[in-house]
Amino acid sequence: MSAPSMEDSSRMQGVSPVKGDLAAHAPVQPGIAVTDGSVELSEPESGIWRPVPLVWISVAWHLACLLALVWRPGDWPYWLGLLALNHLLLTVLVFLPRNRWLGRTLTRLPPDARGRRQVALTFDDGPDPVVTPQVLDLLDRHGARASFFCIGSRVRQHPELVREIVARGHTVENHGDAHSPIFALWGMARMRRDIAAMQQSLRDAGVPPARFFRPTAGFRNPLLDPVLARMGLQLAMWERRSFDTRDGNPARVLARLVRGLAAGDILLLHDGNSAATTDGRPVVLEVLPQLLRRLQQAGLQPVPLREALAPQTSVPPDPDAQTLLARLAHQDP
Repeated sequence: MSAPSMEDSSRMQGVSPVKGDLAAHAPVQPGIAVTDGSVELSEPESGIWRPVPLVWISVAWHLACLLALVWRPGDWPYWLGLLALNHLLLTVLVFLPRNRWLGRTLTRLPPDARGRRQVALTFDDGPDPVVTPQVLDLLDRHGARASFFCIGSRVRQHPELVREIVARGHTVENHGDAHSPIFALWGMARMRRDIAAMQQSLRDAGVPPARFFRPTAGFRNPLLDPVLARMGLQLAMWERRSFDTRDGNPARVLARLVRGLAAGDILLLHDGNSAATTDGRPVVLEVLPQLLRRLQQAGLQPVPLREALAPQTSVPPDPDAQTLLARLAHQDP
């Protein structure tokens, strides 16, 4: 008896076989439609901004201080001090990347993904022509898939590498175009231009536009939330951060990632700007194989963010698959 073909196996799993370089490797994800062997790019849908409570509190605070100034102008230093206190609070929150006070922030995967024992590996600051291909090989070796938060300027320098990331089953997300260290000081218009430029770079490279955004070092101000809402993007931070751009010690970097590791965690590493070990090797290449083994031992499955957050729908039985299974069951061994 001959072994079932890959096409037969796909049917048994309820997955339609696809053709083409990208379609042959990339899983079907939100924003990607596979038609006639090609990958069709769909745009993120713009949404309605719903301010978080802190925004309303801050607005009310400002209005109250303004009314108080009109009522008792002689006490202006007091009202000015209250305004300064409000801005001090907002400034502190800028430097707390995982806070939810400034807007909707993804730091862990939803309960459904946790139930499936999934985690999300995310890599920032790429693509790097030396490190990224080795990261992809390591992920392939362990059957893991990840999300790559790329920089627009590097996407334009290495579009073929970006296409390779997608072709090997991963997703590319938005890490800004300029990767500016003062991103958190920008206004809405400049943030939108920077994010949109990166989206356009992905389109020009021939890959799906991003669904998630992560600012430089995770720092942002309250104006980012409405920008992302209108662009149909979701802010994605992390649960565990490796600090592998600063620390070249593999043991310490790995310890930060695996201490308390659990289903639903979002892990942050870097395929760009990685710190070097004592022998000059990018530390991420030393840490990643050990991390992937730890994930396997813990029964955790690394998947891209899009897959972890995508609605899980049941696939109706495929008549061809049912016929194939019946034929295999009745054949002699």
